[in-house]
Amino acid sequence: MIANSDFKSIAPKAISEVASADHVQAGLPIPKAIRVQVFSPDDWEGFTEEWASSLKGYAIVRRFAGAGDMGLDVTGFTAAAGFSAPWDNYQCKRYDHPLRPSDIHVEIGKIIYYSWLGEFTVPRKHYFAASKDVGTTAAKLLLDPMSLKESTRDAWERQCRHEITKTADVALTGSLLSYFNAFDFSIFGSKSVLELIAQHETTKFHAIRFGGGLPARPASHVPPAEPAEHESRYIRQLLNAYGDHLGEQLPDVTALASKQPLHRDFSRQRERFYSAEALRNFSRDTVPEGTFDALQEEVFQGVVDICEGSHLTGFERMKATVSQAAQIVLTSNPLAPATRVQDRQGICHQLANEDRLYWIPTDE
Repeated sequence: MIANSDFKSIAPKAISEVASADHVQAGLPIPKAIRVQVFSPDDWEGFTEEWASSLKGYAIVRRFAGAGDMGLDVTGFTAAAGFSAPWDNYQCKRYDHPLRPSDIHVEIGKIIYYSWLGEFTVPRKHYFAASKDVGTTAAKLLLDPMSLKESTRDAWERQCRHEITKTADVALTGSLLSYFNAFDFSIFGSKSVLELIAQHETTKFHAIRFGGGLPARPASHVPPAEPAEHESRYIRQLLNAYGDHLGEQLPDVTALASKQPLHRDFSRQRERFYSAEALRNFSRDTVPEGTFDALQEEVFQGVVDICEGSHLTGFERMKATVSQAAQIVLTSNPLAPATRVQDRQGICHQLANEDRLYWIPTDE
């Protein structure tokens, strides 16, 4: 008979960290290494593509998409010459188990067989990586080239001969055996999931893929005393707006020197433009391409009706548009948490720089 002592009271342990509103909304965060293990095939492919973009020291990085993988996956070429120069191969696998010797034997067999055929040169390094990591036995083999060679030779008949290619029977005999015996097995190694994640953290896709927020944003540059060439269009628009307000033509920035209220306004508008430019630069390293463009479009849609409304002068139009930009609430764009009031105002000048907003309408 079951004794009472076989049961224990239900007493959940306290969560080891202070609970937050985010925990109530989304639950406790799932460690990245665990999340990678449950990626769908599409998510895993997307992750490896994003990770590959972090690889440094290569002239070209490509994902092999030809018929029959030949053991190639993500290839890093040190020169535009491709296989004619040193290159590395990264074999990224998504299995329901950690990589086993049987998983790596056939991939090693492909590299040996297809390089023997002359399809490509021998890679400088060949790394295995998997969503559930490399198992202990396979990892030990990859650290011992001689044992790896012996293990692959012993497994060739049952694991490689009929699996390297479906169009041929690849027996380890004759010149292929000689090539195998001379092959340098020290080129084979592995990358852990944690290594992949650490490299992925350097990409602009990481915050979107794993959350956790954007990195700290650097301070904006102070506008140089002499306007740069890329400022010319929006500055011309500002001078036109000021001139419309004054009832006179302002040929260049020096004409503002004696008009201090407008000169101070001009300095503020330039600071806002540079703040928006800093956000644009920040976005290039932290979020996917097109994110900042989408933010610009959201600001444009939020101010264009005000800009194209009726105003007494171009100066008043500019001021009303910039004020409207300050009131826009951005919530959906990934850059929203890093966007400041002066960024939204500065985007108006970016749009003026691209002739999407006009302080003096062209049809007037």
